[in-house]
Amino acid sequence: MVNPQIFRAYDIRGIVDKDLTDESLYLIGKGFGTILKKKGLKNAVIAGDARLSTPRFKNKFIKGLLETGIDVIDVGIMATPVLYYSIWKLKTDAGIMITASHNPSEYNGIKLNLGLQSFYGDQIQQLLKTIQKGEFVSGNGKLTTNNQIDQLYMDYIVQNIKLERPVKVIVDAGNGAGGPYLPRILRRLGCEVEEMYCEPDGTFPNHHPDPTIEKNMQDLIKAVKNSDAEVGLGLDGDADRIGVIDENGKMLYGDQILNIIVRDFLKDNKGESIIADVKCSKNLFDDIEKQGGNPIMYKTGHANIKDKMQELGLKVSGEMSGHIFLKDRFLGFDDAIYVSCRFVEIMSKTDLPVSTFLADQPKMFNTPEIHIKSTDDEKFQVVEKVRDSFQKEGYDVNDIDGMRITFPDGWGLCRASNTTPVLVLRFEAETEKRLNEIRDLIETRIKKFL
Repeated sequence: MVNPQIFRAYDIRGIVDKDLTDESLYLIGKGFGTILKKKGLKNAVIAGDARLSTPRFKNKFIKGLLETGIDVIDVGIMATPVLYYSIWKLKTDAGIMITASHNPSEYNGIKLNLGLQSFYGDQIQQLLKTIQKGEFVSGNGKLTTNNQIDQLYMDYIVQNIKLERPVKVIVDAGNGAGGPYLPRILRRLGCEVEEMYCEPDGTFPNHHPDPTIEKNMQDLIKAVKNSDAEVGLGLDGDADRIGVIDENGKMLYGDQILNIIVRDFLKDNKGESIIADVKCSKNLFDDIEKQGGNPIMYKTGHANIKDKMQELGLKVSGEMSGHIFLKDRFLGFDDAIYVSCRFVEIMSKTDLPVSTFLADQPKMFNTPEIHIKSTDDEKFQVVEKVRDSFQKEGYDVNDIDGMRITFPDGWGLCRASNTTPVLVLRFEAETEKRLNEIRDLIETRIKKFL
């Protein structure tokens, strides 16, 4: 059977040959195929990232799908956003990506889509129940392969982006699946590109493939500082999350990258609403208003944000973790390859360095994400108790995702992680002293209920 622990909030993920086996991939394929057939859906496209276990896992999943009567198009090994593009291009009912994103090399997993919307939350739990009951439909699906998607995807982006001058870029793909795309696209757009770790290698020999953590970006920071490059661009393992290093070797966080893109977008789109998740800086929400937009604070999680964007018909959204979604001139999913190109396009419109793009904003002091251990059973209850206690005392509490308390000079966040047994905290204030006061207030309250 399958290990129920691998069925998480947004995807299925676990350790290869321990949590995830050939047998479990086959059964998940049959379960997903059964759900598709019961919805009257007929076909799916499947791809996988560069991990060593991906080819055999992909084949087992395909076998399960075919046995339910779903027709399958195998588009090969590619980045997650290229799989999303193939769903759109090939007009398939569903998409499957074999990937563990930015997890270490011993992991693998599965991201599932119905059309361009994520299959997540209760849907993933329904999939688990289908497998546990063993109530599979049967049929004979047809398997075809398509090797054209990579080229079509790169052409699509090159036609979409217009640079006003060449930009000098260093790309660190972290030996993930995005390496074969971004440097080639940027060169076709006229950029001068230096490549780092752009050869896909499922062992991730150089650094952990998460460009939102400064420790993983040290080689890129050094390379930018030691050259006349204008920017360093980092991709995560499956290329749906972006990291940016400015010309001085300083790292930009997800909310700052989103802020730069939003400023450019709002120049011609006053009044548009922008979603950002609860972990983002006060500077971002204030700046969206200042630039003539309407900020919407929403739940963390790429699937949550994609759903809300679709529901509200919005064009730009993003989150602190480096997932940025553009429906403006693009297809609405999180694609770090395309977002990198849009970022470079913005740079090409000016000779000013990236370090000046947000220099007019107030200096804020903030913490990285802080994790406090809890249990999957307790974490949501603890957050509720903390939230209710602050609400009763009249604090300004946003409860869209856990609780975010806003003060005139800062804010504090406490939410339950959707993927691990931890509480996630983040704090920001106008001074370091105030930052520590807000942090102390909320952490003391959490300890009371833990």
